[in-house]
Amino acid sequence: MEQVRTCVGCRQRETRKQLIRLVLVSSKLTIDESKSLPGRGAWIHAKAACFKLATDRKAFGRALKRQVEADEQVLALAIEQAEAMMAKNE
Repeated sequence: MEQVRTCVGCRQRETRKQLIRLVLVSSKLTIDESKSLPGRGAWIHAKAACFKLATDRKAFGRALKRQVEADEQVLALAIEQAEAMMAKNE
């Protein structure tokens, strides 16, 4: 049975393969490509709409239990990287 996670943006449940994991590395939101970095992670779809919902709802801070300042440029880059990573996995 495959593990299921909840997207912090749209709140839909999906398998780990269909979501990306974000973690805080040196206080910066970073994509965990291996999905195995230590610490708390936030799971999200690689879609701009989910990132927008998550930032509007301040979901990253709650999921990571840390104050997270969402930088729009960093999030745009994260979305780009995530979409490329998801396309590579398909």
